[in-house]
Amino acid sequence: MSRAEFLKSIDEILELPPETLQGSEELDEYPLWDSTAIISFMALADSNNGTRLSPKDLGACRTVDDLLRLAKVEA
Repeated sequence: MSRAEFLKSIDEILELPPETLQGSEELDEYPLWDSTAIISFMALADSNNGTRLSPKDLGACRTVDDLLRLAKVEA
């Protein structure tokens, strides 16, 4: 999955219009970045390339770019 496709999927998880996220956004700006969104993101990362994410690693993410790095999404 490309970076653009992955961002679009995160847009959907956060119920944002397509192409809203660019990467530098702070996760705490989004009220829908909650436990349900985190589980959805973990499933997305796993289905994309088999990346298994730990809650500790996810808790350290502050930006969308942090999520992309953690999920090993290519730029």
